[in-house]
Amino acid sequence: MTTPATRQTKPRPQRYAERAFSVIERILHIEAVSGITLLLAAAAALIWANSPASNSYHDLWHTTLSFGIGSHVVSHSLHFWVNDALMTVFFLVVGMEIRREIHEGALSNLKLASLPLAAALGGVAVPALVYFAFNGADPILRHGWAVPTATDIAFAVGVLALLGRSIPGSLRIFLLAVAIIDDIAAVLIIALFYSGGLDYTGLLVAGAGIAAVLMLQRMGIGSAWAYILPGAILWAGLLQTGAHPTLAGVVLGLMTPVLPRYLPAHPVELARRAVDKLDDSALGSDPHHAGKPLKTLRIAQREFLPPVTRVQMALHPWVAYGVMPIFALANAGVTLEGFDLSSSSAQGIMLGIIVALVVGKPLGLLAASWIAVRLGLCSLPPGVNWSGLTLVGLLAGIGFTMSIFIATLAFNNASLLGAAKLGVLIASCAAAVLGLAWGVYYKTRQGANAIPDRLAL
Repeated sequence: MTTPATRQTKPRPQRYAERAFSVIERILHIEAVSGITLLLAAAAALIWANSPASNSYHDLWHTTLSFGIGSHVVSHSLHFWVNDALMTVFFLVVGMEIRREIHEGALSNLKLASLPLAAALGGVAVPALVYFAFNGADPILRHGWAVPTATDIAFAVGVLALLGRSIPGSLRIFLLAVAIIDDIAAVLIIALFYSGGLDYTGLLVAGAGIAAVLMLQRMGIGSAWAYILPGAILWAGLLQTGAHPTLAGVVLGLMTPVLPRYLPAHPVELARRAVDKLDDSALGSDPHHAGKPLKTLRIAQREFLPPVTRVQMALHPWVAYGVMPIFALANAGVTLEGFDLSSSSAQGIMLGIIVALVVGKPLGLLAASWIAVRLGLCSLPPGVNWSGLTLVGLLAGIGFTMSIFIATLAFNNASLLGAAKLGVLIASCAAAVLGLAWGVYYKTRQGANAIPDRLAL
């Protein structure tokens, strides 16, 4: 059993490393369990959209929801508020994940990031080329080239968790790093290729939101609630410019501080002083005397972790079990009745996405990794071999959330959008099954007596 005395004897870097590992373990656990929630939400959407009550499914998401004060009213469908507003919280967590990994994680230096960077870029380029091979001749169809380039972290990690504790933790971290770089690529793609003609007057509004965030940070305000209004201003500004407003979440995530704010003493020392002041005599004589120590204790507790980690940990369960399942429920309901699969356009989109995710993703990831290793730019992480990289490549073919999101931006035509969504769902299921099958083979090759890594779920 670890005692306070033994904890104090540990070197500070080791304590920080253990704290970082515990955060990663929690995030991986949430991702794994939320994959099941996502699957259930997608299945519910498909069943609902193809049931006798299918009209109620579509009517629900087309219901108008209005917000406003006085004469200033904003009215959009519920589907818009889910995809363009609620998903901003999802992108906020993505932005904070990217910020944290760049500061102290798998992307903190070129040596650590080179292999997952090469793997992720190959996993983006090759699926796009495969999709172009099926749909490059038609300018409308090729607009969906980015749909099969994305990876769904929750589903991928969830499937990996089903393989048990014998999967090396280094392989899980590699998958997480690849998926995060994949998210960076998806954000850039959305910003560059799926935003409308820009109205630059909106940049003034967005700039005001960013300035307000910087001002609050300069004032040392650490409460996340204080940043909701500036975030809403940034979101409105991006919406006005024509850029996709969910990018506001990424901007705020990248602006989140990676270091605790300055305090007169370490949070642990502040907490100790506050507890010392909360003695029974002070509380018994005048309860108001406890106000300042309690406030100090709350500040010490809040500032023990840097804001980028603290806010991400607070939001992650809400995103994993709320935002993403709601998004799946709103977007995975493809009505199959009357769906024209004989259409060459629908076939091209579906086949292009399926082949790109199931074949192109692992092929691109493995090819780029092999080239990078052969050129001496990087080496395989400890505990990771080419069989393990194949497993990561197969699981990276699970596109789902981000792929469906990009599809909604790529296609305005309901029939083409339905074909894209159906292709993503089929490909994601196929990639998950192939990943599980290869994972069982991988575990057999590794041997049942392999020592589980400390990061195993």
